[in-house]
Amino acid sequence: MKKLITILLIGFLAIGLISLSSISDQFADAGSRKKIHFTQTITSSQDPGQGHENHQLALILSPNEGTLYDGSMTFTSSSPVQIVVLHEINPQDSKGQPTWTVDGKTVYGLSLIDSQEKSGSFEFTGAALALHSPTSKEFTSTVSVDGWIRGQPTEVIMQKIELEKEEPTSLLSRTNVPATIPMHKGIYNGNQVLYIITDGSDKEYAKKISEKQEWNVEVAPGIGNVPKDALQKIFVFKNGVKGNGIYGFQNEVFSSTPSQESDYSALNSVIEVTWKKGQKEIVFESATDIIAAQEKGRIEFNETGVVLNTPQITWPDGQMKIRSDKEITDDMPYGGGQIIEINEEELTVTFVAHRGWGPDGRTIYYIVTDATPSGPAETMGVVSSPSSANLIAHSGAVDLFQFKNGIKGSGPLGFQAGIAGASLDDENYSPMWRIYLVEWNNSEQAKILETKSDIDSFRADGLLSVSIARPLNSDHIVNCPFIDPFQ
Repeated sequence: MKKLITILLIGFLAIGLISLSSISDQFADAGSRKKIHFTQTITSSQDPGQGHENHQLALILSPNEGTLYDGSMTFTSSSPVQIVVLHEINPQDSKGQPTWTVDGKTVYGLSLIDSQEKSGSFEFTGAALALHSPTSKEFTSTVSVDGWIRGQPTEVIMQKIELEKEEPTSLLSRTNVPATIPMHKGIYNGNQVLYIITDGSDKEYAKKISEKQEWNVEVAPGIGNVPKDALQKIFVFKNGVKGNGIYGFQNEVFSSTPSQESDYSALNSVIEVTWKKGQKEIVFESATDIIAAQEKGRIEFNETGVVLNTPQITWPDGQMKIRSDKEITDDMPYGGGQIIEINEEELTVTFVAHRGWGPDGRTIYYIVTDATPSGPAETMGVVSSPSSANLIAHSGAVDLFQFKNGIKGSGPLGFQAGIAGASLDDENYSPMWRIYLVEWNNSEQAKILETKSDIDSFRADGLLSVSIARPLNSDHIVNCPFIDPFQ
């Protein structure tokens, strides 16, 4: 494999730098100040910043040691972008503020203006200026800058980046396919919730719901004993006012939605509610009212011990993100949202189902509904669910191996598709996944791996390493229900 060692401006392929030599006629000397004004069209490339590997960056003004830019910028872009301004700081002074770095040594303070617009104007002061997208989809922007360079630029900060040419690629057929899933109506504090049911800890319960919704609910024994701090409650009615609930009575009531981010969990313990004889039956609209009625002796609870995976699609003041690019292709970006369409009239939602491998090499498909921490959740365009972190050391979460380098492919990090530690029908199957990163010690020796035993074998031979993913130094759990998108 041929390699090219290229000297680049900090972490980027020289695309964004308006080099001093190429626009020298646009500068007007003013002692320690130089006038700068230009218009240029720039195409983004992969953001080289640590933690931004799945993002795109179009660098407009590059960092130069001892340099400060200020002025105004107007832009138009092919897709919505964020504005990035970097600031020179001492790494010891970062103290928890947002930062950007390529090598972990040279660190910049990061100001991210999340306009998410395709055009706009902005006044800036900082050590660098760029446009940024939290997705992996390339964008093109035209920018006009009018401002000043202050200070005397010294050595341009450089680093060597190794570019691999003709990198091997493995793109599976039907890598991404649509999965249309029926939605149910629920209630939270008097308002409508639309949700799906993908998994159940009890076989008979899963069968009953599968028959009702005419879409298969998978049996996931692993979620049946998850800790209480990873669960919320769903109240299911066995009698009372007729309706479209699981048993043909009123709609289910939830104890939280994604708006209660610190509490929300897609995993819900099922509490069956039965009206006592002689009581006037009403439609309950909140968990608080249900508990009050139980305390007054009007209804009875049956804490079933059953746990359902019920990701919410819409809730009183929000909904899951819908992708801006609705065309499903084998090489579509992993991030940017997991939903193609929410059809409230037909009560269906269409997800992108991603292809991967089960532990024995069989094909699996999965959707993504929520995750923790918030950074990866935002990148994927799913709900943030901090309570899922309580599963990091629990059997209710199963290992999922994603590849950090090696063969290019459709995995979330841009390399080969991932391998799961359990399949449907396995006793340890769960939709909650503990993410591990697989990294080849020498990417030139990378091969396509299809089974968990492949990973174990190459790891034993010292050819790759496996480490638990900790984005933002946080526990990382993703709700990825395995489904059959072709049912």
